[in-house]
Amino acid sequence: IHLNFLAYFLCFGLILVTSAANAADTYVVDATHSTVGFSVKHLTVSQVQGNFKTFEGLITLDPKDAAATKVEATIDTKSINTQNDQRDAHLRSADFFDADTNPTILFKSTSATVKGNIYNVTGEVTIKGVTKQITLPLTIAGPVKSPMGGNDVIGVSGQTKINRHDFGIKWNKQMDQGGYVVGDEVMIIINLEAHKKAAENLQMDKLIIDKADAK
Repeated sequence: IHLNFLAYFLCFGLILVTSAANAADTYVVDATHSTVGFSVKHLTVSQVQGNFKTFEGLITLDPKDAAATKVEATIDTKSINTQNDQRDAHLRSADFFDADTNPTILFKSTSATVKGNIYNVTGEVTIKGVTKQITLPLTIAGPVKSPMGGNDVIGVSGQTKINRHDFGIKWNKQMDQGGYVVGDEVMIIINLEAHKKAAENLQMDKLIIDKADAK
């Protein structure tokens, strides 16, 4: 009787541990249905918008435990796009991102809290070799079942401001009437679609991000 009770107790404990381990799901960003964009003041009177065409990301989400939320992302710096080839080449140069030396922009979360339906995800972002802490207020919708393949899908959106000078991006030109050509504050605008992946399919995605992080 005692042995049966012990076996039952151990099995029950194993079930609890396994359930806890599987509580958080990981989603892979679908870049074809996502945008990572930005907006910055131009000539003191307008906003120029742009985006990055190439990026990857993983989102780990547990609706019952905000602290388990994790976000990792890698952005290809050279994929910057503002609909102007000459301007994009300048942005890739040493005046701005110095993309040859700094080919990736990285984000890795360190903590998360929830207030209402907003996930405040704090983490370290590395731009042009400089790492700073930022907080992304994110709204997460879903999950829903996709009719194409049946995967669970979530939507993630949010925006925050950074100062480009904090990352050593300081190029500017003074205007004759006063003011500068490029604003210092940059609005980061994120709209993502992410698909839940089985554990075996996450290994390559994680490897890609880890390799970029190592650079």
